[in-house]
Amino acid sequence: MMSNRRADSLAVQLVTVMLLQALSAVTANAAEYGLDQATSAALDSAIGGEHRSAANRARDKYRHPKQTLAFFGFRSDMTVVEIWPGGGWYTEILAPALKENGTLYAAQYSVNPPRAYQRRYFGEFLTKAGKAPDVYGDVIITALDFPHELEIAPRGTADLVLTFRNAHNWVGQSYPKVAAQVAFKAMYDALQPGGVLGIVDHRWPDADDEDPGSANGYISEKRLIAFAEQAGFEFAGHSDVNRNPRDTHDHPEGVWTLPPTLALGDDDRDRYLAVGESDRLTIKFVKPTD
Repeated sequence: MMSNRRADSLAVQLVTVMLLQALSAVTANAAEYGLDQATSAALDSAIGGEHRSAANRARDKYRHPKQTLAFFGFRSDMTVVEIWPGGGWYTEILAPALKENGTLYAAQYSVNPPRAYQRRYFGEFLTKAGKAPDVYGDVIITALDFPHELEIAPRGTADLVLTFRNAHNWVGQSYPKVAAQVAFKAMYDALQPGGVLGIVDHRWPDADDEDPGSANGYISEKRLIAFAEQAGFEFAGHSDVNRNPRDTHDHPEGVWTLPPTLALGDDDRDRYLAVGESDRLTIKFVKPTD
């Protein structure tokens, strides 16, 4: 019969092995994405948080939030600006991940946005923030609106500016002709030297035949690079993490034909669900240090 002392010793050894294995798994997970352990853990906790709805969690497989933020060089101690967060899909991840050691600015639409979808999303965002102050209470809400509300964060203070599926709007016919140039300048001004701008948007494959007004919701990587470089940014790379080869880019209602909008309703619903969310470009830029 095993002595109590030996049993206790084996139990301690077993617990030690389990802890080492868990630590090894955490370290490997962080290393896989090029993240420090604190940031990796903060993102895992935020992505898996109970504050996120089942519907929003279901979109992780299309949006790859951890891989995307890792590509942009996100750290949990950064000052981050999220441009036009809309209803706050990414804010659900950024706010808790930055809560302890970082700062998040949510550069929303103006207080009284002119477009119906902006009013709807802004209302959803404020409702979400009001219901979970423990998650969103430290988020600083600013505005990006043309032509006057352009201070998305104090000048030269941000480490990272992020914009998800917004840039195609700025070339639309309902916006001022210089909206894109103004937006990129505002993002440039908010960043400190060496800071990063990260962009995700619906990808149009060929700049030579894209819609100048982006009425279908798509925009080319080449076009966005031109806007960024005009503002003073240096191109720092692109990732295929959000590429979707099933997207043929020729849908009747543009990107809104696909989920989550499914603009055609039940018409060919299964077909578009099988495609998934749109093919997306993921690119980053750096503000020069001199």
